[in-house]
Amino acid sequence: MPLRIEDYALIGDNETAALVGRDGSIDWLCVPRFDSGACFAALLGTPDHGRWLVAPAVPVRRTRRAYRGDTLVLETEFETDDGTVRLVDCMTPRMRNPDIVRIVEGVRGRVPMRMELEIRFEYGRVVPWVRRLPDGRLGAVAGPDALCLASGVETSGRDFTTVAEFTVAAGERVPFTLAWHASHEDPPESDDPFRAVADTEERWREWCSRCSYDGEWRDAVVRSLLTVKALQYLPTGGIVAAPSTSLPEQLGGVRNWDYRYCWLRDATFSLYALLISGYVDEARAWRDWLLRAAAGKPSDLQIVYGPAGERRIPEQALPWLPGYESSRPVRIGNAAVEQFQLDVYGEVIDAMHMSRRMGIEAEPHGWALERVLLEFLSSAWREPDEGIWEVRGPRRHFTHSKVMAWVAVDRAVKAIDRFGCDGPVEQWRKLRSEIHDDVCQRGYDAERGTFVQSYGAKALDASLLMIPLVGFLPATDPRVRRTIEAIERELVVDGFVQRYHTPTSADVDGLPPGEGAFLPCTFWLADDLILLGRHDEARALFERLLAVRNDVGLLSEEYDPRARRLLGNFPQAFSHVALVNTARNLSKRGPADHRAGKGADAGSTPRAGPR
Repeated sequence: MPLRIEDYALIGDNETAALVGRDGSIDWLCVPRFDSGACFAALLGTPDHGRWLVAPAVPVRRTRRAYRGDTLVLETEFETDDGTVRLVDCMTPRMRNPDIVRIVEGVRGRVPMRMELEIRFEYGRVVPWVRRLPDGRLGAVAGPDALCLASGVETSGRDFTTVAEFTVAAGERVPFTLAWHASHEDPPESDDPFRAVADTEERWREWCSRCSYDGEWRDAVVRSLLTVKALQYLPTGGIVAAPSTSLPEQLGGVRNWDYRYCWLRDATFSLYALLISGYVDEARAWRDWLLRAAAGKPSDLQIVYGPAGERRIPEQALPWLPGYESSRPVRIGNAAVEQFQLDVYGEVIDAMHMSRRMGIEAEPHGWALERVLLEFLSSAWREPDEGIWEVRGPRRHFTHSKVMAWVAVDRAVKAIDRFGCDGPVEQWRKLRSEIHDDVCQRGYDAERGTFVQSYGAKALDASLLMIPLVGFLPATDPRVRRTIEAIERELVVDGFVQRYHTPTSADVDGLPPGEGAFLPCTFWLADDLILLGRHDEARALFERLLAVRNDVGLLSEEYDPRARRLLGNFPQAFSHVALVNTARNLSKRGPADHRAGKGADAGSTPRAGPR
């Protein structure tokens, strides 16, 4: 049986990341970047598709694991009848030649150990040529990629696998280092693995010491911030949604997507979480990446880009991989890059407004880009789109998309009123009112007494929870309050929020029905409950969300409350960003509508519109 998604832990170096199973096997690693080909792909197949196992060679009675304090240095302890060993895993941040350091430490007794290294480049498809290097290390090469292994014990080859058998006694330490390099270059010099672990631990501790969050649930917040930081591609500042691809939203189903890219939709949420936690440099780097990615013809704005801002990330299936628990197809790339999603214009301009509000110095060409986007949006907002959930069915006039178009114009008006930017403010005020009235008339169903997923529809959508969070209407507005209450009745399953009603989801997104509850939406519901003054209920919901984290504090995109297991790509930056923001809202007792631009912006309260 494969490990459950929650049985994995993350290690990373800000260029790529690995998923380490509680059995001591690294089952997923892409090198040299998050979106590169995987050299370990057992996560989506079998050990024959690549993995690196370091574990006791005898039965394990109990396994314990934890990160070393506020770091990404992972410790896994295996207790056996012969004794106890500790496996220390980390990736050392070098900005070149990513590597993994693994150290086996004897804790008690004498424990027989085994090491099995199966390198399979190109997502498990390519078996490399392996040879001994002049300095004694082992080299594996295929095409553009090469890996070199430095081992503290003697290794041998068996069935296209590098193996070792050794025994570790109490007090002994056995190191392994696996480093990537371009095959046309010389292997990197071998560093002291013990020093590398100590340096990595110190780096993460220093980074966490700068966290300014002082509210309740600090440990959970810091772990979430560490996860988001680990998913930030340091050379450019882009934040990938997750380090994995094709972990299913429904076990055995086809809702399997590649999340190793940067979504514009995450921009404002991520900026806010970083800024309120004291991480201005990371927020600035993300803002600058956003500007570079969004630059160009406004009609060509994509919802998703590569870690360096790449625009071409075509989707394809990998038929040789059977998929996690037979969830096929395994996909790399993402066809959503071709979609028109109106809400991203609001996300980009909202993120720029957030950076101004929070004191990040203006980028010289930022406002010019915003003006160009607004000019396009002034007519494009009337068009149907694929919406926040990237539906693969017909385009619709999604209510959330129109709300975010309003956000774009609203923030542009505020940029002029509050920050002295130049622009046709009266024209934009009129446009803002026009969009607001349109949403209130066409996105609201008077018979139901709620806002609906799309114009003319009857269905609800969890994205409607954003209406008060972005300041479109207050949560206490009767229409909004009834919408929140309807979502609680119809979309909450066993205490968690579904995106929309899945039994008929094929009518919405063109895919077979069935998926888990969407964790970010559940955090949004908690934020809305705070705005309604229902603090105790919001707190209980937040605690429920904390309880579904795995044993090292990580969340995926979705959760199946009936099977009680995580679903979707893992760990998910969006879920962890939402955790940080909701924790802050609860700790400070609001305001939860952090994106609404309150305070000095309150003078531009949206019109209530018809009821």
